[in-house]
Amino acid sequence: MSAYDNSAKLFKALMHPARLEILDILRDGEHCVCHIEVALGYRQAYISQQLSVLREAGLVQDRRDGWNVHYRVTKPQVFALLDVASAMAGGARKSPQRNAAMHNCSCPQCSSVETAVV
Repeated sequence: MSAYDNSAKLFKALMHPARLEILDILRDGEHCVCHIEVALGYRQAYISQQLSVLREAGLVQDRRDGWNVHYRVTKPQVFALLDVASAMAGGARKSPQRNAAMHNCSCPQCSSVETAVV
């Protein structure tokens, strides 16, 4: 195995826009799949596929809470890598619409927070 194989596997896991978006959402902490689904507007099955690739690469870890599955980043160093890549590509991260969309999540966790606030 070449000294570069592990790096190549990491970059392969990062070379999909949806996976980069998911990592950007997880930048501020753990989120359930339904939050990611609402924020990105993709179907749950598609998001689960992308999360599976990130999990196999060792970048995220899941935690079950009843019916909900929550994900968090296991290697926060990945954010420094993503920041450098974003700066090199001249791209912007996380849109305000995405943050607003996450507040429309109907999962039990969000519903209980909204009920408590009202």
